[in-house]
Amino acid sequence: PDSVTTDSMYWGTLSRLGLGVGNTIKNIRLKDKMKTHYKKVEIYKYTHTKYPLIHVPYISSPLLTFQIRVDGSIGGALQYEIVQVVDAGPILRDMAFSVDHEQLYIMSEKQLTQVPVESCGQYETCGKCLGSGDPHCGWCVLHNTCTRKEQCERSSEPRRFASDMKQCVRLTVHPNNISVSQYNVLLVLETYNVPELSAGVNCTFEDLSEMDGLVVGNQIQCISPAAKEVPRIITENGDHHIVQLQLKSKETGMTFASTSFVFYNCSVHNSCLSCVESPYRCHWCKYRHICTHDPRTCSFLEGRVKLPEDCPQLLQANKILVPVEVIKPITLKSKNLPKPQSGQRGYECILNIQGNEQRVPALRFNSSSVQCQNTSYSYEGMEINSLPVELTVVWNGNFNIDNPAQNKVHLYKCGAMRDSCGLCLKADPDFECGWCEGQNQCTLRHHCPIQDNQWLELSGTKGKCTNPRITDIIPVTGPREGGTKVTIRGENLGLEFRDIASHVKVAGVEIVCEMGEAKPSQHAGFVEICVAECKPEFMARSSQLYYFMTLSLYDLKPKRGPVSGGTQVTIAGNNLSAGSNVSVTFGRQPCLFHRRSAKYIVCNTSASDEGFEKVKVSVRVDKAKIHQELQFEYVEDPTILRIEPEWSIISGNTPISVWGTHLDLIQNPQIRAKHSGKDHINVCEVQNATEMTCQAPALAIEPNLQSDLTERPEEFGFILDNVQALLILNKTNFTYYPNPVFEVFNPSGMLELKPGTPIILKGKNLIPPVTGGNAKLNYTVLVGEKPCAVTVSDVQLLCESPNLIGRHKVMARVGGMEFSPGMFYISPDSPLSLPAIISIAVAGGLLIIFIVAVLIAYKRKSRESDLTLKRLQMQMDNLESRVALECKEAFAELQTDIHELTSDLDGAGIPFLDYRMYTMRVLFPGIEDHPVLRDLEVPGYRQERVEKGLKLFAQLINNKVYLLSFIRTLESQRSFSMRDRGNVASLIMTVLQSKLEYATDVLKKLLADLIDKNLESKNHPKLLLRRTESVAEKMLTNWFTFLLYKFLKECAGEPLFSLFCAIKQQMEKGPIDAITGEARYSLSEDKLIRQQIDYKTLVLSCVNPDNVNSPEIPVKILNCDTIMQVKEKILDAIFKNVPCSQRPKAVDMDLEWRQASGARMILQDEDITTKIESDWKRLNTLVHYQVSSSPSLILPLVSPMKMSWVKTAAFIFSENMIRYTGSPDSLRSRTPMITPDLESGVKMWHLVKNHEHGDQKEGDRGSKMVSEIYLTRLLATKGTLQKFVDDLFETIFSTAHRGSALPLAIKYMFDFLDEQADKHNIHDPHVRHTWKSNCLPLRFWVNMIKNPQFVFDIHKNSITDACLSVVAQTFMDSCSTSEHRLGKDSPSNKLLYAKDIPSYKNWVERYYSDIGKMPAISDQDMNAYLAEQSRMHMNEFNTMSSLSEIYSYVGKYSEEQVRRDEGAFKMKER
Repeated sequence: PDSVTTDSMYWGTLSRLGLGVGNTIKNIRLKDKMKTHYKKVEIYKYTHTKYPLIHVPYISSPLLTFQIRVDGSIGGALQYEIVQVVDAGPILRDMAFSVDHEQLYIMSEKQLTQVPVESCGQYETCGKCLGSGDPHCGWCVLHNTCTRKEQCERSSEPRRFASDMKQCVRLTVHPNNISVSQYNVLLVLETYNVPELSAGVNCTFEDLSEMDGLVVGNQIQCISPAAKEVPRIITENGDHHIVQLQLKSKETGMTFASTSFVFYNCSVHNSCLSCVESPYRCHWCKYRHICTHDPRTCSFLEGRVKLPEDCPQLLQANKILVPVEVIKPITLKSKNLPKPQSGQRGYECILNIQGNEQRVPALRFNSSSVQCQNTSYSYEGMEINSLPVELTVVWNGNFNIDNPAQNKVHLYKCGAMRDSCGLCLKADPDFECGWCEGQNQCTLRHHCPIQDNQWLELSGTKGKCTNPRITDIIPVTGPREGGTKVTIRGENLGLEFRDIASHVKVAGVEIVCEMGEAKPSQHAGFVEICVAECKPEFMARSSQLYYFMTLSLYDLKPKRGPVSGGTQVTIAGNNLSAGSNVSVTFGRQPCLFHRRSAKYIVCNTSASDEGFEKVKVSVRVDKAKIHQELQFEYVEDPTILRIEPEWSIISGNTPISVWGTHLDLIQNPQIRAKHSGKDHINVCEVQNATEMTCQAPALAIEPNLQSDLTERPEEFGFILDNVQALLILNKTNFTYYPNPVFEVFNPSGMLELKPGTPIILKGKNLIPPVTGGNAKLNYTVLVGEKPCAVTVSDVQLLCESPNLIGRHKVMARVGGMEFSPGMFYISPDSPLSLPAIISIAVAGGLLIIFIVAVLIAYKRKSRESDLTLKRLQMQMDNLESRVALECKEAFAELQTDIHELTSDLDGAGIPFLDYRMYTMRVLFPGIEDHPVLRDLEVPGYRQERVEKGLKLFAQLINNKVYLLSFIRTLESQRSFSMRDRGNVASLIMTVLQSKLEYATDVLKKLLADLIDKNLESKNHPKLLLRRTESVAEKMLTNWFTFLLYKFLKECAGEPLFSLFCAIKQQMEKGPIDAITGEARYSLSEDKLIRQQIDYKTLVLSCVNPDNVNSPEIPVKILNCDTIMQVKEKILDAIFKNVPCSQRPKAVDMDLEWRQASGARMILQDEDITTKIESDWKRLNTLVHYQVSSSPSLILPLVSPMKMSWVKTAAFIFSENMIRYTGSPDSLRSRTPMITPDLESGVKMWHLVKNHEHGDQKEGDRGSKMVSEIYLTRLLATKGTLQKFVDDLFETIFSTAHRGSALPLAIKYMFDFLDEQADKHNIHDPHVRHTWKSNCLPLRFWVNMIKNPQFVFDIHKNSITDACLSVVAQTFMDSCSTSEHRLGKDSPSNKLLYAKDIPSYKNWVERYYSDIGKMPAISDQDMNAYLAEQSRMHMNEFNTMSSLSEIYSYVGKYSEEQVRRDEGAFKMKER
């Protein structure tokens, strides 16, 4: 078809299209029903199942497309979904399908979007899914989801996939309600359209209970919840509780059907009628006054009530009137009143009068009547003449009788609000009130003296009140022509219409009469009235005069207005406030009256039905028609031609210029925008006939609901009087952009500036992203009360601060919003002049010189002995205070740091190395790219020959006799170094990685030979395996390396990594000298700073550079850290869970300081500002750059390689400065590793200078002692790390490793050593203990403890290495059987763990004992284990490269090899 018509909002109708798959129909015109124009679009269609489908760009919104299913007759197309596809801008005409027709690619000018052709997952129920009309979607029954058929499991089976509404699962249950006092009731559920449920089904009552259901045909039997699972129902929540009874498939675990099930509680009803009228099976027990579901609980058969008409209840009564303070009974009709039984109390009436309960005894005459006994009632106040009071009849104390008619007792007072005779006689006749003239009040007859002539009542012969009085007349002026309705107010002005003259209306004490035409001689007069008869006692005269006025007109403003009306016109004249009714007409159209005064009448014009013309203005007041030739001109309605700009912000109030025609006709123009169904209006100001300025309306969107997306109002237009055509502008595309968002200066809200420094307000959305880029908002920034000049960018406002000093508030305003980022303080310049400052300085200097002279004179007069005594006393006091302070700090750290370290290490990932990297670092330490990891590198023409030769050599290596002979030959050579022995052992193990059974056999033979050799040489047996002096010992290390990798990952790796992290973190809490590696916190005496270092802890918040939107990460740094140390700590915090090898290097990063003034500075360890004293150059620290704790400081990390870390990396500093005092170091030699500059001779230093260690005087014992007390820091650090050391040792020396079995390799090797000891008759337990310690703990575990980088992807610095060495030494001492006597001269690392080593030794002995008691491992089991390990790591190393490396030793010692074997093997030249 040439064109297709669609509804402008949501519905489209298309002719049925016979389309093939994948065609594109171009130049189809879509016509909007609400508009007259056509729009050419491109339609993309394809066929899914039996339905042709079309995807069309949406006419009314360029952001949308709609999807249409064409499957019916003419006009039978169904639009089933509208999808928003791009953020902003119109959709381009070109669209494309993916190859599988499951995605549609749509473009705007700035965005390419991939849109699925279906979104079935958005529909949550079967009805919504199949009712959507999307032919892609169906209901996957047992998975309870809307999806494509091919995505539904077993969808081809019956009733598993529903594609029609009639196939949705339905469920009914019988019974569908039970009482809360019924438990374990059998429920039968009828199911429809449910697939086969062979896997079973569960019945679930929401979160109350769940049980198995029994499937019987299309029925499912369930049991209701048990007593403890039934929901509680209380009176406030009604008498029932509805839950969803759900069926859950055991096959899928999903709920596939549900129905409502009701639990009810009859006992919440406390009245008979509410009980029996309940929709549930509730019965009323009349004599027990309870509601129950079980009628058997009622006491008497006749006490059971099921029908409302059988309930005890009060019947409808006539109005019950009771005058106050009058004793009177109240009789009530009723039915079914129960007779109180033995022990039950009788009846009472309860009246609730103004919140006070009054109980009155009542008498039951029979089941149909009850009477409240004689009692008087009263209430407070004379402002109420009748008070309805709630009436309740009870028996037996609190058994209420139902009152369905809501009968009330009306208490009344005759004298309340009836101060005159007329008001009294107009009271309700049933009240029997009358006017007592003697007392001049309204009262009851028996309260008035018994004289007939003093009592007036409405029904009596004397029923007229005397002495009428007029109090007011409205209005007091009117036109002479008459017709004015005058209202007369007063007292005793009659009770009936006939009491007053004709043409009056009686309304209580108010009379309204219509004035007649005045005679020429009449100008004013009094109002007089006669009540019934004109006798003096029945006559009244007003105190006001009524005036007859002549009305006139003389002007009209404005004199023209739009033809649609709505113009507010002011008609000027004289005496225009006279009369009671005003009407104004413009031609034949009424002008709607608004207000008037004596000088003007204001009305609003209505639309003209005569077009553009001048019409006559006519004014009528009552019967007077004012004659004056006034004309009003109807002209063409205003039009809007253009508005600019066509955007604003959410808060509105931005200026909009409007151009059009006849705009000056409008008196109060307004602009409107409709958003989310609400109208938002703002004002406009007319400039001339063709231009006006408006303030954009603000949208009522809560700040927390505003997004960064644009908003478009549903309607946008103008309110121009009554011009309807401009209420909605169809030709504008007005857009609302997000409000600007400002940041506060800092958390404290205070910014300190110097005079002349500009104020920077940071934020976002400061410039709306309008197409064309010419958007501009008018910002006003007030500093105090003064505005400042503003420069705007997208993310900040630059405000040139006015010439102010002191504290001032900053306020930014734009559109309809204002925001205060905080206060700022400008410090004043020095108020002192230069001469005054010089004078003060000179005076101060003279004063100081005088004081110094006095002190010198005083010291000279003091005796030498007193001076010496004081000096010694000061030294002792200083020494004592330093010792006390250091000990106190050490104790505090010991108590607090353990918890901090434990909490910080929780949850950190462990960066284990893979098997290949781990084994390479142990077998070939320090060599990252070893040949065994690469392919064999030989020239191409030799490759075949070399590989053939190496394969033959491999056969020799696999010959045990040859291999043992080869190893022995190499070891017998003097030139075969210790390094060569380790290298050969590692190469052999890489070759035999795939044959660990054979490698183990060779290792056992070599170890047996080593034991024999050791014993034959008369060496002490304990020296066996102590050092790596043979190939066998290195092979043993490698053997454990291969077989304990799994144990490291699963068990021992975690405590080892925790120990490393704890040491590293504890060391970094205090200063670390970047040159010498010494630290304040250390386990090693050689790496301990033993002097005063003042420092302050700062806290930095930074973000991951790979994800700037991630949460901020706090980083603790010290102000004494070098710039390199700061960068390393930041990297450690940001990449906490990233392996070391994958992190950026600190040397590749720069540290940039952004100051509040906007200045930037790159911080470096060495720059032009580095301080040089003598021949010492000190590394730059944060203190050097005067980095303070100012909260406005920002120190982002930036990379020279364009790494963007600049967003949010602000430092927030702690307030407390922690100072540590002490004296210089002792004479212990700790030579820093300082490399002087060869050209200048300048040496670098950070915290400690090298010469400081040698300048102490030998006799200065005080300095020596003060320096040595810093050794207590070792103890504090040890205490902090104690838990982590214990965890590691306990894991290693335990046979129960977190539920895992002991590694077979350990048991197997320990049994082998015991066999060798038995073979050589070695029964000394110390020797056996030492062999095992030398075999595993000292050969393998010590290596892992000292070098955790062999196991983990980490970086180990020098101070951490020193601490790990102390732990490793403690580990070795724990495995030793010899006793070490310790004294004051013993090494500090041995003294540090002196008390712990005995406990550790007990752990080791128990460990060896437990292993010995375990059952032996058979060779078959061990070989199976070894074969499995070989299979897992078969291809980790290049065997040919390993053989080539081994063969190099064959070439080197070939002659010795040949001589040793004497022809057993012959090597062929290759």
